[in-house]
Amino acid sequence: MDPLKQKFSEKSAALRIELKALLKEYGKTKVDEVVLSQVFGGARGVKMMVWETSQLDAIEGIRFRGYSIPELRDLLPKGEDGLEPRPEGLFWLMLVGEVPTAEEVEWVSEQWRKRSVVPEHVFKVLDSLPTDAHPMMQFTIAIAAMHSESIFAKRYAEGIKKMDYWEPIYEDTMNLIACLPRVAAYIYRRTYHNGQHIAPDPTLDWAGNFAHMLGVEDKEFKSLMRLYLTIHADHEGGNASAHTTHLVGSTLSDAYLSLSAGMNALAGPLHGLANQEVIKWIFEMLEALGTNNPTKEQIADYVNKTLSEGKVIPGYGHAVLRQPDPRFTAQKRFAEEHLKESDIVNVVWKIFEVVPPILEGLGKVKNPWPNVDAHSGAILVHYGLKEYSYYTVLFGVSRALGVLAAMCWSRALGMPLERPKSVTSGWIKDFIASKS
Repeated sequence: MDPLKQKFSEKSAALRIELKALLKEYGKTKVDEVVLSQVFGGARGVKMMVWETSQLDAIEGIRFRGYSIPELRDLLPKGEDGLEPRPEGLFWLMLVGEVPTAEEVEWVSEQWRKRSVVPEHVFKVLDSLPTDAHPMMQFTIAIAAMHSESIFAKRYAEGIKKMDYWEPIYEDTMNLIACLPRVAAYIYRRTYHNGQHIAPDPTLDWAGNFAHMLGVEDKEFKSLMRLYLTIHADHEGGNASAHTTHLVGSTLSDAYLSLSAGMNALAGPLHGLANQEVIKWIFEMLEALGTNNPTKEQIADYVNKTLSEGKVIPGYGHAVLRQPDPRFTAQKRFAEEHLKESDIVNVVWKIFEVVPPILEGLGKVKNPWPNVDAHSGAILVHYGLKEYSYYTVLFGVSRALGVLAAMCWSRALGMPLERPKSVTSGWIKDFIASKS
């Protein structure tokens, strides 16, 4: 058994025993109460999931196994330039709760290199689609098409004990994550570069090779990809893509079908598609103002105009966060180190100074601060990745790390089929009447 699988096996077995005892003694303990507005409000804030890999705090932001993003930038082994953490290290941390050594991270890289052969039929499926099909549609189809390679599906069909479900899911997870950069880069090159594909470079790490296959041969861009794929990897279990992956996985669908479903959720405008909406809005603003270097006063006028039309400011506000998103801050720090002279980046910084006070002045907005989407597009544009309809695919490659690590835990802990109770509006009226 490989070292990461062995470590996960030991830790998950110990936690499974601990949780079983805890539930036996405290299973009837009241944890939370649901109010009617939550019944109607998409179960917002209802504690109803166990998600081992990360937890979101309204003030401090996301923590991966207890570590903040600034802490991880310091602690996780870095890329070849020694600047940004390698996503392989975050995956190890999310899976077993330990900060890996450089040797352990390199072991994961080598595993993903070996497992990164994409079945030929997946490329044929992609090539059968129109080149103007949205990249996220292509991405979800490609992931589902790789279902033919699922070890869990084969083992389940043959007959496998429930206690062992996690093992083939671990293998599916490692294989699927290994293939995602190749698939995602293929979609990018066929959609925007006339199918002029770039072969993988086996000497590069997971994120660096992804950058190479996209066609951006800039060392800083490789460093950006390491940071980007790290900070987007997980955001606890309640967000739409994570919850969808978990829900579908709870039916015992394999990792491929579950992740494909989760990526369809990520493609929604209220979730992952928001990152393309931000840069689109910025481009529209610059075109309307007739300049690539607007003043803060010009930006304020355009923001007020947008709000007066009943529209939101893309990239600002979050369902949970009540402070600037640490993922935004991490990207801003990267830009301050490398891109101080970039016009598009400076526009983002001016927006950051202008928008929060305006939103606070409305008196209606709980969180006027930027989220992760507010900065990512501008940095990508600087490095030549201007095709913003592709940005959610980058998000999806990263998010796979967290949701699939969590899926391993769900199978190891024997999480049940998710089946919340729904009620009708008539039931609610009767309930209110009985209370009054």
